[in-house]
Amino acid sequence: MGEKIQRIKKLKKIRIHREGTSELLYSAIAIFVVCTVLWYGLYALSPITSHVVMPFICGIGIFIWLSMLNFYRCPIRYFNGDTEKLVVAPADGKIVVVEDADEHVYFHDKRLMISIFMSPLNVHANWFPVDGKVKFVKHFDGNYHKAWLPKASEENEHADIMIETPDGQDILVRQIAGAMARRIVTYAKDGEECYIDEHLGFIKLGSRVDVYLPLTARACVTMNQPTTGDQTVIAKLA
Repeated sequence: MGEKIQRIKKLKKIRIHREGTSELLYSAIAIFVVCTVLWYGLYALSPITSHVVMPFICGIGIFIWLSMLNFYRCPIRYFNGDTEKLVVAPADGKIVVVEDADEHVYFHDKRLMISIFMSPLNVHANWFPVDGKVKFVKHFDGNYHKAWLPKASEENEHADIMIETPDGQDILVRQIAGAMARRIVTYAKDGEECYIDEHLGFIKLGSRVDVYLPLTARACVTMNQPTTGDQTVIAKLA
């Protein structure tokens, strides 16, 4: 428990996700350089035109940078209360699947499947949905279908993280790249202990996260319900 508290304290220091630090810096420099060059170029041609046009161009550059800043924001969160038997949302977004589904890769039986779609406007950090131990992490290349389509779960590029809870139940978390997403980052490592409140990974732009649970689990969310990563309880384990 002491180790978990220390890790939570580290998470509290995060403001902008580390995946966006370099991109935000380089994009700010690029926007500044472009605006400066355009300013002097237009001023040399027509000072009046430069004073009229440049505020508009600079405004577009600032809007683009602020949109990137919004995308890479990383809220300070930790779950309040006992996490035993709880499954929390691994991502911000909207519930697009709550159903019993056949899982043919690992379990070879039916599982309760809960899927969260993340739009480009959502926070794209991912959290561990349960406490436990990471059994393995596997990455698969694939297509880039729209993330909310059923076939995206198996055909799109994705990363699978299998977690064993303290009472021995296996939970599969699948990070899925969408039509716009082109990079899945997974921090989970084989054999490591994991806890709710810790970051599992990050997916850039529109994407989706699937969670496969035992059929004995009880879903606590409904279709189209918005979720908040590391806060919304999506299911309770038996």
